Amino acid sequence: MNPQKIAIVTDSCADLSPSLIKNDPIFVLPLKIVYHDRVYSDGVDIWARDVYKRFSQEIPKTSLPDGETILKLFDQIHEMGYQRVIAVNFSSGLSGTHQLVRLLAEEQENLEVVAFDTRTACLGTGAIALRLARYIEQGRAWEEILSLVPRLIDNTHVFFGVDTLEYLQKGGRIGKITSITGTMLQIKPIITFAPTGELTNIAKVRGRRQSMAKVVELAASHYQSEKRCVLLCAHGDAPEDGKLVKKMLMQAVPKHECCYEGIIDATLGVHVGPNLIGAGIQILDDDM
Repeated sequence: MNPQKIAIVTDSCADLSPSLIKNDPIFVLPLKIVYHDRVYSDGVDIWARDVYKRFSQEIPKTSLPDGETILKLFDQIHEMGYQRVIAVNFSSGLSGTHQLVRLLAEEQENLEVVAFDTRTACLGTGAIALRLARYIEQGRAWEEILSLVPRLIDNTHVFFGVDTLEYLQKGGRIGKITSITGTMLQIKPIITFAPTGELTNIAKVRGRRQSMAKVVELAASHYQSEKRCVLLCAHGDAPEDGKLVKKMLMQAVPKHECCYEGIIDATLGVHVGPNLIGAGIQILDDDM
């Protein structure tokens, strides 16, 4: 049910598998994965697992979608009969995707496009897109849906456990001495998104199991017993740890509408390394 002909545009960093969105009006822009000899389109001709497996050979760079790709997607959406678009993209604190989509949206004559900076990534962005799809399915008015998006963004919280300090050191986010010392002591940073949309360190623990427990604890700390919620779990090519985090989170927050799962996109993984684990929660107010 979509009488107002509304589509949703997000990007491949939202960690939404084709099977998860196959019945939803969600369109995914592929970010670019750049190797020394080839540029790939994320989720089209390369997938997160492929990138993680090649980390030992080369750590690629990432890039936002090109303008032509975005304009072609808008044309495709219009040709499919949609009249309005809500764009919810990767945090502007880490990528220029939102800004580019917003600028190109202003040029659209056949579509009414409103772009929002989610100030998050991975399944945080994905959960926002999925909730918007439910609003469309319910037949909610365009203006009502737009009014709910900022609150939906504020109510979505994700946390990640970093397995190695090597990639943070290579990216210049920590010094070499700190990296070596932290590795020796099995220090595992816990990161999240600051209000500005940038990655920020929120805690440090020792050991992998403590890292998993901490991301679950932080996500569960946002739970409000009088409100509905959605749980989020993801991993960076660490499926067994991902299953454990999901089990721990569902035990910590037994009252939830559903639990979305995904593989953490390599767009984030190239900055902080493989084997990431993530846990999150989306709080739904009464009118959501």
